[in-house]
Amino acid sequence: MDAHARELKKELDATLDARRELGPEYEAALVDSFVEKVDTQVRRRLAEERLSAARVGGGDRRPDPAEGNFGERFGFAIITLVLAIPLSAIAAAQADLAGLLVAWGGILGVNFIHATKHFRRGPAE
Repeated sequence: MDAHARELKKELDATLDARRELGPEYEAALVDSFVEKVDTQVRRRLAEERLSAARVGGGDRRPDPAEGNFGERFGFAIITLVLAIPLSAIAAAQADLAGLLVAWGGILGVNFIHATKHFRRGPAE
């Protein structure tokens, strides 16, 4: 496990401990805080990888578009999965199975749109 993964695991453990201590009324704020930390970590790691690639490649190599947005896609997937838990609970509590299906349909739709935006814009961007 690398340093980034250990740091994120430590942050997740701290968030879960805080959730146990503070109760469910603070869950949304704790989730938002954790998502911001994950986003920061993903951006930092992506910047480090780009800097490292620029040093190794001399900076004249154009990154492959699919390679260049891996951090964005990974971060979006993590955020979606973290937010899916409370959304699923709320939807199931309010509208049973139908609400759960609608919530997951929305989650899948958002992820599908995000995954296919590269194809809509084209690889030149």
